[in-house]
Amino acid sequence: MLDQVRQQLAGVCQLVSCADLVQLRAMLFPSPSAPTPAVWPVTEAQGLVEWGELVVDRDGHRVTWRGDPLPLTPTERELLALLIGPPLVVWSYEQLCASVRGGVDTAALQSTVRRLRRRLRGLPGGPHVHTVRGVGYRLDPAPRLNGR
Repeated sequence: MLDQVRQQLAGVCQLVSCADLVQLRAMLFPSPSAPTPAVWPVTEAQGLVEWGELVVDRDGHRVTWRGDPLPLTPTERELLALLIGPPLVVWSYEQLCASVRGGVDTAALQSTVRRLRRRLRGLPGGPHVHTVRGVGYRLDPAPRLNGR
């Protein structure tokens, strides 16, 4: 359903996602004393996302590491694309739960992160998913390739 809305609104307006009703209220009715909540646009479900030599091809439903295919489930692939895609930020648990296709709960997110970490562990120089305690997950910036 969310993908259909994204497609219909592509190029017409900016689509913003919020994790819950509290965040929506804070966006719509900001308190002068409260800090402005961080809101990230919903990531497009297409194109290439790169992190060094790791490439997530969202259109082709493939992930490659140094040109070799990396077998990931669709949920692992989408989570990885979110984490490595711009902006490279700390993603809150709520943002990730809401942004992964079909939506997931916190327990499913933690399980997916655990499996993703296990698969990425074997990649020398590959990304590492870091937990930001009480907030969410992040990756380190990508290594520079050939002076880029």
